[in-house]
Amino acid sequence: MKTKAICSFFVLFAIAAVMISSTPAAFADHAEVTIATSEDAMSPDCGSECYTPSTATVDVGGKVIFSNPTGFHSFTAGTVDGFTPNPTEEFDTGVLEPGQSGEWIATTVGEVPYYCSLHASYMFGTIIVQEAHADEAAEAAEAAEAAEAAEAAEAAEAAEAVLMVTITDSVVDDGTQVDLEFSELHVNYEITATQNGEEIYKETAHSMEMTTSHMVDAIGSDDSPIDIEIVSLGIGPPDAEADWTGPLGSVATSQIVPEFGTIAMMILAVAIISIVAVTAKSRVVPRF
Repeated sequence: MKTKAICSFFVLFAIAAVMISSTPAAFADHAEVTIATSEDAMSPDCGSECYTPSTATVDVGGKVIFSNPTGFHSFTAGTVDGFTPNPTEEFDTGVLEPGQSGEWIATTVGEVPYYCSLHASYMFGTIIVQEAHADEAAEAAEAAEAAEAAEAAEAAEAAEAVLMVTITDSVVDDGTQVDLEFSELHVNYEITATQNGEEIYKETAHSMEMTTSHMVDAIGSDDSPIDIEIVSLGIGPPDAEADWTGPLGSVATSQIVPEFGTIAMMILAVAIISIVAVTAKSRVVPRF
C-alpha cells in the first residue's frame, strides 16, 4: 500500500512589525543646544514652529541658549491652561528684545515645557533633558531590536517551508517495512506507530538522504490497521540543533492496511487452480 501525505504545516505568521520611534531633529547627544524664536513668531501663523526647534534635547549638565533674533519674546518654563500661564521656575529669560539671548543649564532628567509670556496663547516649546550618551544607548537598543526583528523574520520564513513526506509500506516476514521519502535532506524527525490504540514503535531519527526505512514488528489488517505519524523536529545536521530550520510538528500520517497480502495471494492461486481443473473436466471430446 502507498500513501502520500503532504504537509500543510502550521505556518507561523508571527511576522514581527517593529515600530522604531522617530526622533526629533535636535535629538542627539548635546552638551549645548540653541533654541531661537522664528521670524513669524509675532503672529499665530507661526504654528508649531514659533520656537526653532520646537522640541530640543540636551544632556544633563548641558547648556541651552535661548536666542531671540527678532521681535519681543520670552522663554518661560511652565504650561498654559487656556490663557492662564503656570510658570514652573526652571528658567525664565524675561522679555527679550531683538538680538538678546539667555542661557540655562539643565540639571534634571525629564521634559520641561515652556512658553512665551507675551504670546502664551500660541507660543509653546519643550526641552527634553536626557542622561549623557543616552542616544548611544538608544541606538544600541534599536540595533538589538532590529536584530531581533531580522531573526524573527528569518524564523517566520523558515516556518513557511512545506515539508513533504511520502510513506510506503510493505509486509516483510512477520513485520512491516515503512519507507519514508522526504522532500528535503537532513530531516530530523520522530516516527510513531500505533495499533489498536497502543504504541508499538517509536524512534527519533535523522535522515541524511531523502529516503529512509523503519521496520515495525507488526502487520496491519482491515480490523487492526497500523497508524503511522511523522513529526518534524527540524532540518539540519543532527549535532547542530540550535541551527535547525524548517517546519516543526506533525507533518504526515498514514494508516497501513495491506491491500493484497499473503492471504489474498493464496486465494488467487486456489482460484486459478480451480479454473484450470474445471476447464480440464469440461473438455469436449468429439465422438466419431
